[in-house]
Amino acid sequence: MSDRSTERGWELQFGASVRGDDSVEFRVWAPKVTNLSVRIVGEQPRTIRMTRSLDSEFAATVPQVNEGADYFYLLEGERERPDPVSRWQPSGVHGPSRIVDPASFRWFDHGWSGIPLQDFIIYELHTGTFTREGTFESVIPRLPYLRDLGITAIEIMPVAEVPGNRNWGYDGASLYAPQSSYGGPIGLKRLVNACHELGLAVVLDVVYNHLGPEGNYLPEFASCFTDAHHTPWGKAINFDGPESDGVRRFVIDNALYWLTEYHVDALRLDAIHGIYDFGARHILDELSETFQTQARHLQRQAWLIAESDLEDVRIINPRAAGGYAIDAQWHDDFHHALYALLTGGREGFLMDFGAIADLSKSITDGFVFDWKYARYRRRHFGSSSKDRPGQQFVGFIQNHDQIANTSRGKRLSTLVPAGQQKIAAVLTLCSPFLPLLFMGEEYGETAPFLYFTSFDDPDLAAAVREGRKKELGTHYSKGDFSDPQALATFERCKLDWLKTAISSHAEILRLYRELISLRKQYPSLGNGRKDLSEIQFDEQAKWLVMKRSDPAGSSALLVCNFSSGAQSVPVAAHTQPRRLVLWTGDAVYGGSGAPGPVETLAPGSPFGLSLAGFEGAIFVC
Repeated sequence: MSDRSTERGWELQFGASVRGDDSVEFRVWAPKVTNLSVRIVGEQPRTIRMTRSLDSEFAATVPQVNEGADYFYLLEGERERPDPVSRWQPSGVHGPSRIVDPASFRWFDHGWSGIPLQDFIIYELHTGTFTREGTFESVIPRLPYLRDLGITAIEIMPVAEVPGNRNWGYDGASLYAPQSSYGGPIGLKRLVNACHELGLAVVLDVVYNHLGPEGNYLPEFASCFTDAHHTPWGKAINFDGPESDGVRRFVIDNALYWLTEYHVDALRLDAIHGIYDFGARHILDELSETFQTQARHLQRQAWLIAESDLEDVRIINPRAAGGYAIDAQWHDDFHHALYALLTGGREGFLMDFGAIADLSKSITDGFVFDWKYARYRRRHFGSSSKDRPGQQFVGFIQNHDQIANTSRGKRLSTLVPAGQQKIAAVLTLCSPFLPLLFMGEEYGETAPFLYFTSFDDPDLAAAVREGRKKELGTHYSKGDFSDPQALATFERCKLDWLKTAISSHAEILRLYRELISLRKQYPSLGNGRKDLSEIQFDEQAKWLVMKRSDPAGSSALLVCNFSSGAQSVPVAAHTQPRRLVLWTGDAVYGGSGAPGPVETLAPGSPFGLSLAGFEGAIFVC
C-alpha cells in the first residue's frame, strides 16, 4: 500500500477524499471482504460498487458528491458499516460516516512551528468535564487563564468517537473521528487554532493498544486483532501476525493524520505495555521514525510521549542505541514515590514505595526499578535510565489514571492537608522533568475524577461495572464504588471554576503560578539535567534537600520537610549567598506566615534551616 505524497509530505490515502472535480474518492483496505460498495445516504441515495485491487484495497470515485454527505460501506451486499477511516461520525459509532474536506478549514497558525520539548509544561484535561458545556470550543475561553498560569501545552484526553457522550475516551471505536458530542472535527480544529494563536502547544492522547468494545467494526474488514496476545482492556491489536502490514499502516496513518490535518504538536501514546509486537521491527520504532519524518516535512517540532509501566529504557533510547526513539515517557515512579510518601498509601504497587530514598532515585536516576526485585510484581523488574536526560520524563503528582485508580477518584486535595499539597507542587514543578498538572490541580479542586461510560448495550455496561471493580483490585472497596454508567458519576467530575475565587483555593493557585514562573525564570529550576541534581535526605527525620544546578553556573536549593513537626533541616556548606524566593508557609500561599526561614543563606559552614511541618522553601543564587 503506497502513500499519496504531496507538498505536505503525506496525505491520508484511505477514507473519503474530496477531489477538485466535484467528486469524492472512497478507498478502504478490507482483506476479509469479497464484495464491497459505498452507499451514499440522504435525499438522493446511491450505491456504487467498489473495485478491489490485488492488495485488498477497494476503491471507487463517485461524482456529484461533496463535503457533508453521509455514507456507509456495504459489506457483501448486506451489512451497512461506517468507514474505518471516517473523519466524522455525527450520529455516533453505529451511524453513517460524513465526508470532511480537510482543505475547507481555515487555519490561522501559519507562523507556528511548535515548541522545544524541554519547554513543555503540560496541563491534562478531559474535554467533557473541563467545562459545564463539555465541548472543544468551550475550552477556548479558558486558554488565556492557562497561558497566564504559565502552562505551555494542553494535553487532551482521547477524542476518538466512543459510544454515547460520556467516556474517558479510551473506548474509542472510530479512531479518525473526533468525538461528535464534543464538537467533531470543526470544534477540535478551532481549539487547536486558538491554542497556537496563544502560544500553547497541543498534546493529543491516542490509544493504539486496543479498540473500544462497542461500535468497533474494523474486524469485519481486516484481521486487526490477534489471539496470540491479550490486554486488560480486550483483544490485542495485530501488529506482528498475518495481515499486520495493513494494521500497522492504519495506526501509523492515524498518528500522521493528527499531526498533519489537525496540527497537533505531540501525541501521548496510551499504555504501550499493551502494544505487543515480536516482529523484527517494533511498531513503535516504525511509528516514531515515520512521525518525525513527517514533522520535518511540515517544518514543525513534534513529539511522541509514551505511557509505559515496563521501565524499559529502550522505549526512550535513541535508535542508534537500539531504542525506539520515543521522545519522552510518563514518569510513574516519581508519582508513586511522592504519593506514597505524602499519603502513607501502600496498597497494590504502592507497597514498593514510601521511602524518601525512592523519591530521590526517581529524581536523579529516573526509573526506581533498574532490575531490582519488586514485591508487587514478585520478580526483578526494570532497567536503568540514569543516562537519559530529564526532559524525557513527564513528572506529575496527579493525572486521570492515578486519581481514578490509585485514589478511588479522590484528588490529593481531599486526601492530605494543604502542606503536603504544596510540597508536592514544589517537587513536581521544580524537578528535572517535564511537569504535568491534571485539570483543577492548580487551585486544589475537590471534585472527584471517576471512571465513566455511556454504553448502550446493557450486558456490556454490566460487564464494565464488574471489570472496573476487578481492575481496581486492592484499591477498590464496596462503599466508595461509583457506577461508571450513571450520569451522576460523570456530573460529579466536572470542575467548579468558582472555587478559584475562594481564598483557600486562590492561595494554592497563587503558589502554582509562582512555581511555574520561577521554573521559567531560573535555568537551574527549569533544565532537565538530572545529572546536575544532588540530593541529601534523612529517612528518619523525614527531610530532603535538593541542589539543582545549571551548566552556566547558577544553582537552586529546594528544602522540604516531610515530617508533621517543625525541625531544623541541615543545609550543606556553600560558597555563594542564596536568596529565598519561595516559602510554602508564606501567608500569601495560605501558610502561617511566621516565623519564616531566613531570607538569605550566607556562604560558609553548614546551616540549619527551620521549617514547620510539611513546609518547603526554595533558595537561588
